[in-house]
Amino acid sequence: MSFQKLRQLIPQRLINLLWHLPQAILANLIYGFPGKKLTVIGVTGTSGKTSVSHLLYHILKQNGFKVDLLSTISVPGLHVTNPEPFILQKLLKKSLDQGCTHVVLEVTSHGLDQYRNWGIKFKYGLITNITHEHLDYHKTFANYQQAKLKLLKMAETPIKFQDSANFVKANENAASAIAEKIGLSRSAIARSITTFPGVPGRMEFVQKKPFGVVIDFAHKPDALEKALIALRLTTKNRLIAVFGCAGLRDRLKRPMMGEISGRLADITVLTAEDPRTEDVNEIINQIKSGWDKAKKPPNRQLCLEPDRQAAINLAIKLAQPGDSVALFGKAHEKSMCFGTIETAWSEYRAVRQALCQI
Repeated sequence: MSFQKLRQLIPQRLINLLWHLPQAILANLIYGFPGKKLTVIGVTGTSGKTSVSHLLYHILKQNGFKVDLLSTISVPGLHVTNPEPFILQKLLKKSLDQGCTHVVLEVTSHGLDQYRNWGIKFKYGLITNITHEHLDYHKTFANYQQAKLKLLKMAETPIKFQDSANFVKANENAASAIAEKIGLSRSAIARSITTFPGVPGRMEFVQKKPFGVVIDFAHKPDALEKALIALRLTTKNRLIAVFGCAGLRDRLKRPMMGEISGRLADITVLTAEDPRTEDVNEIINQIKSGWDKAKKPPNRQLCLEPDRQAAINLAIKLAQPGDSVALFGKAHEKSMCFGTIETAWSEYRAVRQALCQI
């Protein structure tokens, strides 16, 4: 019997208790429980947690706080949002040694379920929203929801902030809610928001004329829908969406994302996004099944191109003045997984290459 098959026979709860929890305890002992000596602000949610975390960090820094930010974007080399205990405790110890008093920490459902944040005294805990995601791991939405809600139970001051359709404003409101709890005035918060440069790969316009090109990390149904709704409001002509779904991850979301793009995008280009050991064409067909069933105008177009560079080339070639081309799912990531091999990838370089060909 292979290790993977043996691993599947062991309940996740036992793995968490007998493997992940001891690691978290040992990591805290080695690094001296730095999470108890800092004011730690935990931010979780299906979507919005990265944007909220970066905005909150900016607000606090602008107002004189000695604050650090731990996220998949802010810490080079991490490929997960919520690091393993030894990495996390080392980073918290580094923040403490550098004189920081506050840390904004992105927290995931996996991290909460696997005790990665054990030993951290969360002063504030925020949930932006909870929608469909990670059912490959959690199995049911109820389990996923309970994992997220653990942050509120761990926090001295819990804040549940239900995201609205205007997710950019909802992100500002969520960050402001914590900043106010910390003691900042609304006027100080508002001034800081006006100077926020944005988050790399989060609704990032890399070109605005003659047509817009947007790079966004949305890789979940809720995030994709909100991004497309926002872009629809600001797009003069056609909206072109390019995305895929990751292999060996939540399969149920694939047709959901196809349906969303069918409703909201004029042209949908389905392509690769870390297919791993799955057949990329099979993943695309599963997304397509949702697009096919979507209630959409008759002029909607669908293109299937498994090569992501070729897909981006196609989308940009199709774009006309006043259109928006939105690329979803990769954003800041530096590699894409085919089989078991991580291959270098840059969404930004892919866009530059495509623009050079028109």
